Amino acid sequence: MNDHENESAAAVPLAPVSLLRSRIESLLLVSDEPVTAAELARVLSTDATVVPANEIEMVLVEIRDEFDARGSGFELRESDGAYRLYTRRENSEAVEAKLLDGTQQRLSRAALETLAVVAYRQPVTRAQVSAVRGVNCDGVMRTLALRGLVSEVPEGPGGANLYSTTDLFLEQLGIASLTELPDLAPLLPEVDSIDD
Repeated sequence: MNDHENESAAAVPLAPVSLLRSRIESLLLVSDEPVTAAELARVLSTDATVVPANEIEMVLVEIRDEFDARGSGFELRESDGAYRLYTRRENSEAVEAKLLDGTQQRLSRAALETLAVVAYRQPVTRAQVSAVRGVNCDGVMRTLALRGLVSEVPEGPGGANLYSTTDLFLEQLGIASLTELPDLAPLLPEVDSIDD
């Protein structure tokens, strides 16, 4: 296709998508794990309007088929009735090159210290990590969670959110389990002795 044909193709306006589809696409984009049509229906339904799961399922299939037909950089994959957006498999080489080209930011000293506290004393609350470090670590904990190095686990006493390291953390360190970490734990105070 030459430049003129590209311009002509680009000049053809795309049909607008429905509000329901737009909302489903937004939810898929921010979901950090696969979601089912029933989960999307629950989120999108209100007291005044119930969105049936089968209607959402049809929209999900429409999105998947359109992405595939257009060769979009995204693909919508389904597994066991749950859907998630991924980068297209055919683009994996380019995506990997971007991720490995050194443009990723390194963890700050604060993030490394926080990650060490979580790794050695997990599961811990943010307040406990802050007490060990002597500074508020809420922002650092959010960064570590966004990078997939820590995650919330079932809540602790009093409904506090507990955090532990993830499989990605182990993978990044090249170890199979936390037992392979160097023996630094005795240098950290016991979490149980730290007041929230």
